[in-house]
Amino acid sequence: MTEAWYTVLVGLVAAERMAELAVAKRNLAWSLSHGGQETGSAHYPFMVALHTGLLVGCVIEVWLTARGFSGLLGWPMLALVVASQALRWWCIRVLGYRWNTRIVLVPGLPLVTEGPYRLLPHPNYLAVTVEGFALPLVHGAWLTAVTFTALNATLLSVRVRVEDEALRSARA
Repeated sequence: MTEAWYTVLVGLVAAERMAELAVAKRNLAWSLSHGGQETGSAHYPFMVALHTGLLVGCVIEVWLTARGFSGLLGWPMLALVVASQALRWWCIRVLGYRWNTRIVLVPGLPLVTEGPYRLLPHPNYLAVTVEGFALPLVHGAWLTAVTFTALNATLLSVRVRVEDEALRSARA
C-alpha cells in the first residue's frame, strides 16, 4: 500500500466520520425534542480535536517519515479498522435515535441491553479504541497510534465516568 492509497483509506474513514456526525446531528435533534438532556459537554471539544488529530496525524506521519508499508502489520491492522467500523455501525443501529457523539439521555427510555450492549457496557468505545491504534498502524504511523491511544485513554476515563453517572441518575 503506497502513501497515496493510505491517504485514500484515511479519507474514507474521514468520510465515514462525517456520516456519523450527520446521524448524530439528526439524533441529537430527536433526543432534545423528546426531552433529552446533555451531560458532560465540557470534554466534547477535546474529543473532536483528538479524533480530527488522529486522521491528520495518520496522513502527516506517513508522508513525512516515508516508512514503507509492512504487510505483516498493515493487513491485520486494516482488518481491525474494518472490524471497528462494523462494531461502531452495529452500535449505531442498535441504539437507533439514542446514538449520539454527545451524552444525551431521553427520560423514560429503558437502558439498551441488546446487540453488542448485552456483551459490553460501552462497545462503541471499544471500536474507537481499536480504530485509534489500528488505523495509524496500517501504514506504520506508530507515533500517531501511541499518542492517540494515550490521549484517548485519558479522554475515555472521563467520558465513561460521566456517561455512567448519567445512566445511573436516569435509572434512579
